[in-house]
Order: sequence, then C-alpha cells, then structure tokens
Amino acid sequence: MITIFDIHNSHSNTLLLIVWFCLFLHQILKMARIIAIDYGTKRTGIAITDELQMIASGLTTVETKQLLPFLKEYFQKENVEAMVIGEPKRMNNEASDVEEHIIRFRESVQKTFPDVTIIRQDERFTSKMAFQTMIDSGIGKKKRQNKALVDQISATIILQDYLYNT
Repeated sequence: MITIFDIHNSHSNTLLLIVWFCLFLHQILKMARIIAIDYGTKRTGIAITDELQMIASGLTTVETKQLLPFLKEYFQKENVEAMVIGEPKRMNNEASDVEEHIIRFRESVQKTFPDVTIIRQDERFTSKMAFQTMIDSGIGKKKRQNKALVDQISATIILQDYLYNT
C-alpha cells in the first residue's frame, strides 16, 4: 500500500535528482575553454576547444598587432582557462627566430590575464601538416595559398596535439 509519506519521498527524490542534474549541467556549461596560438610576426592563427575540452576547432587568424585586443574581447565573452602557445623549434632543438617575440607576447598575456595558464607546445611541422590537411580535404589550390587559413589550421593542430598528450 502506498502512503502519502511514500509519495512525498518519491517526489523529494525526483526533485533532488532534478536539482543534481541541473547543477551538473551548470558545471559542464561553465567549463572553461582552452585557446591555442600559432604566433607569427605578421599573422597569428587561433584555435579553441569546446567547453568539454575534447574538440579543437579553428577560430580565426588575426594580424599579430591586433592579437592582444582580440584576446581581450574574446575573453570577455568566453571563459578561457588556458592558452597553448606554439613553440617553434629548429630541427637541432634550438629556438627559432620568432621565439623572442613569443616571449614578449607571453609576458603581456601573463600581465593581462593572470588567471590564464600558459602552456607551450612543440609546433614543428604544423604548417606542413596543415598544408597536407588542406590537400587531403580537397581544398583547391587557390585556397591553399591562403596563409591565414594555414595559420588557423596550424593552431588547431597545436591544440589537438596538446589535448592528445594530456
């Protein structure tokens, strides 16, 4: 026999389950993204993860002079917890010429966004991999000459490598 007490407990359990599920969804939806940077002296490719930090997608390419203002605007709209910056190295493992620019950029990021963790990721061969990805995807020759697209795909590869190795 079902009593009023049983019905009340059943509803309480259902209500608790709904509250728990809503809190769970809230946690998922407020998870922070990870952004990746393929830094160049002229252009910078940018990629971003989804909120669950499982999928890397190209976001855009911006003129490097506009990179910090772009990031300020983007970080106001999106919750970003970490930034993966490509680390360009030569085959003999020495830093490339652009590294000194990246160090200055990293310092600016640390001052501007002190709560964002900065991670470095080896980016050797990402431009070649990006170009090959464009060929494999059937992108026409004219579009493959778009260096901004190569930079964006390179940033995506840097981010995918980071996600894969963590």
